Amino acid sequence: MSYAPLPPTPHDLVHLRADGVGLVLDLSGGTLPRVVHWGADLGALGPEELAALRLVQRPQPIGFSVDGPVDVAVLPEQSAGWLGTPGLVGNRGGADFSTAFRVESADRDGTRLRVTAQDPTAALGLDLAIELTPAGLVRQRAAVTNRGATPFTVDALQLALPVPPDATELLDFTGHHLRERAPQRTAFTQGLRVRENRTGRTGYDTAYLLAAGTEGFGNRSGRVWAVHTAWSGNHRTFAERTYHSVSLLGSGELLLSGEVVLDPGASYTSPWQYGAWGTGLDEVSARFHRHLRARPHHPARPRPVVVNTWEAVYFDHDLARLTRLADAAAAVGAERFVLDDGWFGSRRDDRRGLGDWYVSDEVWPDGLGPLTDHVTGLGLEFGLWVEPEMINEDSDLARAHPEWIMAAGGRLPGAARAQQVLDLAAPGAFDHILARLDELLATYPVSYLKWDHNRDLVEAGHQAGGGAGVHDQTRAVYRLMDELRARHPGLEIESCSSGGGRVDLEILERTDRVWVSDCIDALERQRIQRWTNVLIPLELMGTHVGAGVAHTTDRRHPLDFRAGTALFGHFGIEWDLTRADPEDLARLAGWVALYKELRGLLHTGTAVHADHADPAYEVSGVVAADGSDAVFAVVAHATSALYPPGPVRLPGLLPDALYHVRPLPPGDVTDGNAFRWGVELPWWRPEGVRLPGRALAEAGLQAPVLFPERLVLVRVTRADEEAAGRDGERAGG
Repeated sequence: MSYAPLPPTPHDLVHLRADGVGLVLDLSGGTLPRVVHWGADLGALGPEELAALRLVQRPQPIGFSVDGPVDVAVLPEQSAGWLGTPGLVGNRGGADFSTAFRVESADRDGTRLRVTAQDPTAALGLDLAIELTPAGLVRQRAAVTNRGATPFTVDALQLALPVPPDATELLDFTGHHLRERAPQRTAFTQGLRVRENRTGRTGYDTAYLLAAGTEGFGNRSGRVWAVHTAWSGNHRTFAERTYHSVSLLGSGELLLSGEVVLDPGASYTSPWQYGAWGTGLDEVSARFHRHLRARPHHPARPRPVVVNTWEAVYFDHDLARLTRLADAAAAVGAERFVLDDGWFGSRRDDRRGLGDWYVSDEVWPDGLGPLTDHVTGLGLEFGLWVEPEMINEDSDLARAHPEWIMAAGGRLPGAARAQQVLDLAAPGAFDHILARLDELLATYPVSYLKWDHNRDLVEAGHQAGGGAGVHDQTRAVYRLMDELRARHPGLEIESCSSGGGRVDLEILERTDRVWVSDCIDALERQRIQRWTNVLIPLELMGTHVGAGVAHTTDRRHPLDFRAGTALFGHFGIEWDLTRADPEDLARLAGWVALYKELRGLLHTGTAVHADHADPAYEVSGVVAADGSDAVFAVVAHATSALYPPGPVRLPGLLPDALYHVRPLPPGDVTDGNAFRWGVELPWWRPEGVRLPGRALAEAGLQAPVLFPERLVLVRVTRADEEAAGRDGERAGG
């Protein structure tokens, strides 16, 4: 069946604008929407100007796989002549492998567009939701519906956004346990670059954010386009460039064979795909951060100082020891106490007990009440570690219900950390875990769950039926979290997955922070936190002060470097404070007080990162939304090739505002050989200096000479507002 294309009209063009971003969509001809422009706002364009823009963007139709133009829609189709990655991959008993959707309706509501389409030959319906959020993010997803009389197998449903030819570099991420979100750059050449994650969770070795930009794009420079797949299971992200001058960024869920087979009338919906455009990575990040902060369920109250017991006591649960730790935590200013692994069933080590979510009568003969009473009596909130998606073979639950373990081919997968995966898509398993967690939350004053997920999903199948189950498992986890939060309003959940293995925008729809990494080594954390922050704001990032010698690297760091690193996030402590000396406790209390003073700024302001030429030094900070206040960290990762290191720039300030710039205690620069030798940095004094924002951003100021793996803080506030405040105090007096 063929269709005669309708002549294009100006009414077939949709122009969406928000926060300096423009998105122009072409709906002419009755085929799926094509992106004419995605990038900087083009201003108010009338119908004739939009038609002219479409016309001048049309290529000469030469060299294509079919005669005439080849239009690549947000859901690319081979029927349009596109022989790159298709949007929908599937079949109906081997037939209907290629679609030719025709738009039935396109309804616009502000900056949202909903398109419904059908392919009567393939007997499929399609719904597309495309929107430009107030923060300037493109957000889109698709749903395919089987309108035929026989099942239709969906193998992939992927959306794509085009980028221009001058986007010649790609940035994405890789990593592993204890080294999450490590950046890597490649050239954006012709061909297909694919990042596939098959771990059953967001994963360490995941694209995270796939960015394409102009050559040499940085934090504050270059044009950048980026996509993120909001999905916590298997997913696929790709960059594709053809010699037909087409460049795409695309993504979708990675479906295992047979995972989605649509019965007549059934639908499958893709994850949300987010696209961000900006000048430099900081602007791309700011769009994601503004979007997240605008959500009605975004954490609104000040993020409490957390003390987590894991690296303090591990499995050594003892009431006297833990109450002493709680006392020490309260003394330094902590506000939340989280009891980690080891409190339930036979869980005296990491090889048994998972699934038995009953308080252990061996180590807690009187239940958790004595500990929770003590903790809450100190004015601290109480949190609890759980890992509901996993099960040990050595557990009462596994012995009672071996059929609830995910498996394929009549065999159990290889164990990892002595764990298997509990099939939450099995109704009995889901109901059991929901009931156990619900009872714990009803029995004890638990306001916070640290929700862990400590293994990849290998051969994750349903024993009942034998099919692959990663898709179902991911959906079941979402349902479980949603139901617990509905039953217990105010409950907060932290997404932990062997550290930072599950960080994405969909898990953050139902969690209040992510555990960035199991590595609390401050030097490693500097990079892990920086690149986690490229997508999510600081208040959603769990950042802890560890012991003087890091448990995961055996590297030693002074307290100021550890605490100053943890300051830029949701601050916490994971250290046996009962063994800390009084000087360290007093110093730590000073950092806790500073965090409480600054968290309003850190968790609402704009994160900024200087493009600093010296790889040994890094400058980053947070600037208040109105430009009135800022805090910056100057960090020495290594010994500089320059001696002294030279000036650093402070980005993001109001160019014409006058600022008061001064060192910020409790950190100082005595950890540098210049100060040790009595050589002062002229401006580094408590009274500081006053300079306009433009001068600080363009000329900068001299950085102190620091020993490697040290940092100092700089506070920057508007001098005219300080003066107005002093005048107001005098007038009030």
